[in-house]
Amino acid sequence: MSDRHGLAEPRAAAPIPEPLSRPCIDVHAHMELVTESDPDSIEIRDLLDAAAAAGIDRVVQVGYSAEQSRWGVKCADAFPGRVLAAVALHPNEAPIVEDLESDLAIIAELAQHPRVRAIGETGLDFFRTAPELRDRQIYSFKRHIELAKSVDKALVIHDRNAHRAVLDTLLEVGAPKTTIFHCYSGDAQMARECIDAGYILSFAGTVTFKNAPELREAVKLVPIDQLLIETDSPFLAPTPHRGALNTPAQIANIARFIADERGEDIDYLCDRVTENALRLFGSFN
Repeated sequence: MSDRHGLAEPRAAAPIPEPLSRPCIDVHAHMELVTESDPDSIEIRDLLDAAAAAGIDRVVQVGYSAEQSRWGVKCADAFPGRVLAAVALHPNEAPIVEDLESDLAIIAELAQHPRVRAIGETGLDFFRTAPELRDRQIYSFKRHIELAKSVDKALVIHDRNAHRAVLDTLLEVGAPKTTIFHCYSGDAQMARECIDAGYILSFAGTVTFKNAPELREAVKLVPIDQLLIETDSPFLAPTPHRGALNTPAQIANIARFIADERGEDIDYLCDRVTENALRLFGSFN
């Protein structure tokens, strides 16, 4: 795995949580990095079955390169009713690919596929990208924004150490109708700005980390109809399994934690975030 994406070799998988009593959707996963298998393999089926055993019955498989986005489309085709795809060049991928225009053209072609429901993950990452490559990264982000608008599909944003630049770029180019901040990493003040703009905030296992009080403050502010939950598996397994291999099944632990933080019934939370996911991504059938 390439460290340009911040990928690390996976460890043992976090244990399957106690099942939720209501079905829920993992809106952001990288299943090929969990199993390193073919998109229609028994390993992927087993991963989906394990998630379903915890109450997570559907997954959005998210792209970060041209090749891996193709993988995601094949996976969505292989598992109708269970998997949808998002396609994009990750902000750490875009500045260093050999032929950016060619890869963007591949993403634009894949975006037409009926089981592709979002353009992502795209955005800005000033943590891993050197300053001299940021212009190329911003250019790619703008192209993905325009693509999302042209195909009328959701935009899924990766934002790391680039909060103001991401928000300013969305204002400059014009945000798509559905704009989702994946693995939200801002504070309460940024959350309020995003909420006012109508953006969707998706929270991952990071909200459970002891060193992330700003995320817990932010998650309490988000109106229920602007909230999603994700794993970003195989990364960011929630407490108490931090450091383990993350899988879509861990949505159960993240959802319970968020429900407690917000003072909401877990069944209510699951029902509403599932409604949100279906409204934003459409039917999985």
